[in-house]
Amino acid sequence: MKAAVITFPGSNCDRDLRVALAAAGAEVAQVWHKDDALPPGTDLVAVPGGFSFGDYLRCGAIAAQSPIARALRAHAQAGGYVLGVCNGFQVLTELGLLPGALMRNSGLTFISRPVGLQVVTTDSAFTRGYQQGQTLSIPIAHHDGNYQIGPEGLQQLQDQDRIAFRYADPVNGSVGDIAGVLSENRRVLGMMPHPERAVDPAHGGTDGTAMFAGLVDSLQAA
Repeated sequence: MKAAVITFPGSNCDRDLRVALAAAGAEVAQVWHKDDALPPGTDLVAVPGGFSFGDYLRCGAIAAQSPIARALRAHAQAGGYVLGVCNGFQVLTELGLLPGALMRNSGLTFISRPVGLQVVTTDSAFTRGYQQGQTLSIPIAHHDGNYQIGPEGLQQLQDQDRIAFRYADPVNGSVGDIAGVLSENRRVLGMMPHPERAVDPAHGGTDGTAMFAGLVDSLQAA
């Protein structure tokens, strides 16, 4: 399975994603924001956390206009897999690949700590390694992680079983405590918590490991 991890100015979790994917068995390439194409044969594009372009204008707004963003959108529209974590989730909403928007945390503060994360659906390559209702311990680190979507959009997410994760307890004001959502074809996932920071016992836990292992297994079998 071939994965491409995009690096923007201000990305700070791109190496973590590369390490987590490689440890799961993926062949991983680094892609710069000024590149206009993905490596041939790319199965998964991963958009990392950080502060792309300093979070100017809106978080992820400038990154969504970069040259590689066109290739990212085309990859997703052709049915390719995409994972956006934290700032990557913000980028995916700015690209229109996922519904909703990430707003300033309700407490107006940066939050950085492990949180309980409930698995809502296992019907995706990203979540198949977990059990529905399972509670994970995954770190968060964000200032604008307050996920908001209108009533009709929320109902659609619920009806289509596209809420991937919820916070076990309120964290940042997100509607329905939503922490991660899937696209209609279930091949694009955006989530605020950082699973790539939970793949090594030395870092405090390994609850993120099953996501990367299940994703690689799914794409290798496809």
